[in-house]
Amino acid sequence: MHLDHLVTSKQLSRADIETVLDRAAEIDANPGAFADRYPDSVLGLLFFEPSTRTKMSFDTAMKRLGGDIVDMGSVDSSSVKKGETLADTVRVIEGYADALVLRHPKQGAAQMASEFVDVPLLNAGDGAGHHPTQTLLDLYTIRENAGLEDLTIGIMGDLKYGRTVHSLAHALTNFDVHQHFISPESLQLPREVVYDLHQEQEGTQIREHDSLEGILPDLDVLYVTRIQRERFPDENEYQKVAGEYQIGPDHLEDASDDLTIMHPLPRVDEIAPEIDDTDHAAYFEQAHNGVPVRMALLDLLLSNAGGETDE
Repeated sequence: MHLDHLVTSKQLSRADIETVLDRAAEIDANPGAFADRYPDSVLGLLFFEPSTRTKMSFDTAMKRLGGDIVDMGSVDSSSVKKGETLADTVRVIEGYADALVLRHPKQGAAQMASEFVDVPLLNAGDGAGHHPTQTLLDLYTIRENAGLEDLTIGIMGDLKYGRTVHSLAHALTNFDVHQHFISPESLQLPREVVYDLHQEQEGTQIREHDSLEGILPDLDVLYVTRIQRERFPDENEYQKVAGEYQIGPDHLEDASDDLTIMHPLPRVDEIAPEIDDTDHAAYFEQAHNGVPVRMALLDLLLSNAGGETDE
């Protein structure tokens, strides 16, 4: 994999994805073999939005590789509060770190920031845009549970503002996957995303539905997303769809015994707690997979950038 930055999953070929997933599997099987590979490397964390899983898993991943992190901290305690531009912020922190992880509320922020730095920059979510490192851990979870060939996946919930959905949908076009998108009309995939999906792979199987009924028995994977209140410009529009598109124990009567249920988390009420203890639930495994996958990604990017390894 030869990338200077990872801004969108559109950058990733099938070979790139398989390289990261294979490395993650190696790390999962023998994490000790990857300890202390980057003892002199520092990862800069720049999170302009709240995060638990993404931020903590990047922190853990870097430390398990033997490196350390420098954290910008909250926006309110940084120079951003004084009016510093994003371009200036990343150029300053580039001087302290060997790679940067950026989360920002504005779509396109990661692409812009990457143009001002020479160290690898990873997009940890840019508004309603993309979240490619989440996509890689999603793909790893899917591969471990259901495989990535001849797969039928349903993606349900907020498809308009959900950056995890946009990134995953693009990446899945690299594989033999039938994609079903389930949402209210007001939260359908943006038309430009649908157009791009058809352009990225001839014959891509993409279907849109307003209900899970009728297609659940055919699914190998159901990827559920939260209706994201913070993305809605109008509170009234949020209230119209809040609480819709939930899955509970009754739905499982129609599901395949092998159905894998995923969620990027945090959840609100989209998945009933009763499902947590079933064999279908993979969302906590999915969250845990963030560490080996992000270790793999950092390992590959830092080695390309000339970081030290024990090889």
